[in-house]
Parts: sequence; structure tokens; C-alpha cells
Amino acid sequence: MVWGMDRPVIGLCTAFERARWSVWDQSAVLLPSNYVEAVQAAGGIAVLLPPDPRAVEHPDELLAPLDGLLLAGGADIDPAAYGQLPHPETQETVPERDAFEIALTRRAIERDLPVLGICRGMQLINVALGGTLTQHLPEHVLEAEHRKVIGTFDGSDHEVEVLPDTLAMRVIGGERHGTKSHHHQGVDRVGEGLNVSARATADGLVEALELPDRGFVLGVQWHPEADARSPVIGGLVRAAREHAAGRLLAS
Repeated sequence: MVWGMDRPVIGLCTAFERARWSVWDQSAVLLPSNYVEAVQAAGGIAVLLPPDPRAVEHPDELLAPLDGLLLAGGADIDPAAYGQLPHPETQETVPERDAFEIALTRRAIERDLPVLGICRGMQLINVALGGTLTQHLPEHVLEAEHRKVIGTFDGSDHEVEVLPDTLAMRVIGGERHGTKSHHHQGVDRVGEGLNVSARATADGLVEALELPDRGFVLGVQWHPEADARSPVIGGLVRAAREHAAGRLLAS
């Protein structure tokens, strides 16, 4: 823990987007502020990580100062990353972001750094470990359960069933959990070493993945940053604090 006496440093990966800045319309690296606010409310220091081509080959340069890594939601992952051609509904992919986040995720797991993936972030963890995605859920499950109104979480609540004896259960604290979702893709083949730890009550879609041989690697398909009652981001911050304390004892 480098920057705060008792506040773990959480790296949050950002997206490439177009944005208006005063009179300028420019490319920007962005993240919705509720991710930052949720980390801060849980007692962490939020540090934004824009895609960095050098970090694809040298991820330790960015990971070394961190106590935890948060992979946020956003654009669809390029299907080339998991060996598929794009579905017509797979749009606005950013391969540079994918490569950056896959490299950080794989190395963070090797370092046993706490990792939380949210929505796209859970899918990214799955792809990083060799899994695949269903590119358009309406062809397979009750898509309206997972993205009711495009561009808002209003009315998006649905329930997931959390499996016992899992990290997800320890973080969430109950067998049923109300969630806010906004996604049209989902996990198909589960990546190497990952376990499914929650499913949608209505249609069985994978809603949480975790890596049992690491201290804290958790992906959730829903958006805890949009729900002030959610314990999920707080779970990452607690794990990061413990990770930081362990590093101090070892130094």
C-alpha cells in the first residue's frame, strides 16, 4: 500500500470514447463516476488506468503499485480474442482495450492480486482464461431479463441464485441477490480454472465466475456500482486491504 496508510489502491480500467469537452469533440478515456464513487465509499483510492500498449507486454509496471484491479463494463469484446467471427449485433469493439485488459488480468492473477470484473469485466476474465462468449443473448435466453431498457438501469432489477461455499456467497452473504443488469452478451464456455458461482434465477444464465485457487478473483455479470446497497465492490476493497497488509508484512 503505497499511497494511503489504510486505503488500498484500486486500479480501474477505462474505455476509449468520443466526448464533448467545452467546445471540443475528442477521443477520451472515460469511466462512469459511480465506479470511482463506489471504490471511495468502500475505503479505497481509485486510480484510472487508460489502455496502454506498452503494458500489454509489461503489465507489472502498472500492477506493481496496485492493491486491487477492477475491470469495468463497456463495449463488446472483439470476438477474435476468443476465436470467433463477429455476430451482426456485436458492435463498437475496441481491440486495443481488450488486449490491454487481458494482459493485466492474466498477470494480476499470476501475482494473486485481487481482481473484480463487472459485466464486460466478468466476460473479460472468462476470455483471458480461454473461455468464450454468447454474442447475442436474445437468440438463447430471456434477454429482456438482462437489458430491459437500453441506456438505463431503471427497472433493470432481477434476481440471481448464489451458490453455497463460494467467494460470491462470502461477499454477498445470501443465496438470493437482487441485481441491476445491462448486457446483451454472456458467458458460453467457462474459462480454465473458473467456477460458476451464481446464475440468473429466471433463465440460468451465468451471473458470477470465480477462480478458487486465488485469494480474490471474482466476476459478476451485473452492475454493483449502480446499486448503493451492493456489497460487491466493498468485498474487492477489503481483499485489497488484506493484500496490501500482507505485502507490508513481507517487506
